[in-house]
Amino acid sequence: MLQTESKGEEPAKSLNNQQSCTPDIHAVLREMNATLAGLKYEIRDLQRENEGKTKVAFSTSLLASGSGYTGPFDNQTTLVFRHVFTNIGNAYNPNSGFFSAPVRGVYHFEIHIYGYGHETHPSGAHLVKNGQNVVLAYENQPSGAMKSSNSVTLLLEVGDVVFVRLHHNSKIFDNENHHSTFSGHLVFTM
Repeated sequence: MLQTESKGEEPAKSLNNQQSCTPDIHAVLREMNATLAGLKYEIRDLQRENEGKTKVAFSTSLLASGSGYTGPFDNQTTLVFRHVFTNIGNAYNPNSGFFSAPVRGVYHFEIHIYGYGHETHPSGAHLVKNGQNVVLAYENQPSGAMKSSNSVTLLLEVGDVVFVRLHHNSKIFDNENHHSTFSGHLVFTM
């Protein structure tokens, strides 16, 4: 008889335990739903933030005003392109001349260098990535106007720096016509 009573009590105890757990499960589910809703808003905010970072383009010329030569110098010298036509994403710094990649991706850069011929001073500049020369725009003739250009597409990591360095013993010219320029843009993210 004792066995029968204990068997009869077990289902009642089990049913009571299930009923007391049910509100706990519902509370956990409500908490999980609230957490998921919060994560959805965080993801949306991060997507919006990254959208702004993926719009990157700049175009500059050497002189902000006036006209004149830069160079020649005995060593390669960083050029600071001060006249900013556009700087979407603010990745180009007109105070330092450096472009810093805000996102990992493929970027395209162009340099255009202008000068007047000289017997001993060519016009040339290197496009530089993280301190290493990548491409050179260079022209050397004894007289007349000259313009050289070069471009390159590079895979950059976040924080990689691209800038232009005047080739040693070179000089370049710029004025209100903005002959000497440095431009770049993000092609796509990786």
